[in-house]
Amino acid sequence: MKNWRAIRPDGVEVPYWPLGPFKMRLPGVHYRWEWADYIQGLVMCAVCLSIIPVLQDTLGMPFEVALAIVVLNGILYCLHALLGDPVVPGWVTPAIPLLIAYVSSYPAGPERMHALIAFELLLGLWCIFLGITGLANRVIASIPPAIKSGVIIGAGISAIYMIFQKGGRFEKFPITITIAIGLAFWMMYAESFKKLAERNKIARVISNLGILPSILLAVFVAALVKESGFPAIEWGISRPDFATLWTDWVPWGKLGWPSIDYYIKALPLVLAAYIVIFGDAVQCQAIIRDAQKFRPDDPVDYNPSRAHLVVGLRNAGMSILGPDISMCGPIWAAMTVVTYERWKNGRAAMDSSIGGVGAFRFGTLTGYFILPIVSLVRPILPVALSLTMLIQGFVSLYVGVKESRNIKDLGIAGIVGGVLLAKGAAYAFGAGIIMCLLVYGRNFFKGDSTPNLFAEEKVLQPAEKATGC
Repeated sequence: MKNWRAIRPDGVEVPYWPLGPFKMRLPGVHYRWEWADYIQGLVMCAVCLSIIPVLQDTLGMPFEVALAIVVLNGILYCLHALLGDPVVPGWVTPAIPLLIAYVSSYPAGPERMHALIAFELLLGLWCIFLGITGLANRVIASIPPAIKSGVIIGAGISAIYMIFQKGGRFEKFPITITIAIGLAFWMMYAESFKKLAERNKIARVISNLGILPSILLAVFVAALVKESGFPAIEWGISRPDFATLWTDWVPWGKLGWPSIDYYIKALPLVLAAYIVIFGDAVQCQAIIRDAQKFRPDDPVDYNPSRAHLVVGLRNAGMSILGPDISMCGPIWAAMTVVTYERWKNGRAAMDSSIGGVGAFRFGTLTGYFILPIVSLVRPILPVALSLTMLIQGFVSLYVGVKESRNIKDLGIAGIVGGVLLAKGAAYAFGAGIIMCLLVYGRNFFKGDSTPNLFAEEKVLQPAEKATGC
């Protein structure tokens, strides 16, 4: 067995192979394999699989083709640890309902796929550009706080509306979703459960599993109340259908490449999704900064430009290899927090943060191929997605409100959010620009100097509670 302390003395960064802006690391070569995080990834893959019903409903994909996209996404998740980005990556969760609404405005079939491909490729190239130039902070700073607030609030309301709209998932699983979301909110936000977890070791372990306990409960509740059947457990290895994916669903197959007008129309939504991505990158910095003081022995190098490059490569790659509604975001905040909480306990618990996040994502990738896991959660995947969207909606709303600096900003944000839900990103940005010009005039970018009315309010930290694979 390797002596990892000899390989990396205390206070020295995990070794790597330099690769331009990246720091290439291989498990077992540069860092210790963390079995606890790998096993947790095996079971938490259920959350990632919950995007499959969206791909089926929105794009008309067969289950096995959608599974192939989840697997491809899972492979690209591993790029973060491989290239030196020390976080558990995930979806751009708040923007999912916005993207669903956008692509659904196109007729089902090639046109809808072209809209998705153009959007995701453009988002990827935009992130790569910002990663190379380091202009991310300037781009975000140029957007008035009221508009940023409105986009985040609108995304949160859209996530909730997606579940409760006519014909939505709540109509199919009303009892299951009600019970499962009740358990999830109690575990994640209630003071009573927090106090229980402080006293009880089992409750503390459960609290680190995010929404997984609610998903497992949903399997049995849905069957008992006859909103779904009991899962038919299958044994063996799952069979994602890459052949059909790469024949019928990619731009270099039968579909062909989108025309230029698809890219032009996608620009406002790309900017809206990027506002979410930038906020996630800020969360990454905050989580690592807060945790680092507990582990001076393991210096963690989080570089926003590197993160932008990896996120850009993932989105651009998926747009070509397997266009995906969930998009490729910089962080799965809930699991990043869980990983770093264990990392705080010292080298014996987790030798390096890169080992924990890397092993976790290798675990979720393995889980996609384990048929008993896939078949267990398949009947309630719409419920799993509903839990993700409802909790993300909750998080986005209070984060969006905090982004506003005063009542005027919040009023403008409400209009932007409403227009975003009703008419899409282009109209929302237009409404926000007009409102800021009317209200703030020459102070368009600075806004009102009134002190932030929300600065003193104590709210839950989004990095601690956000969900989404």
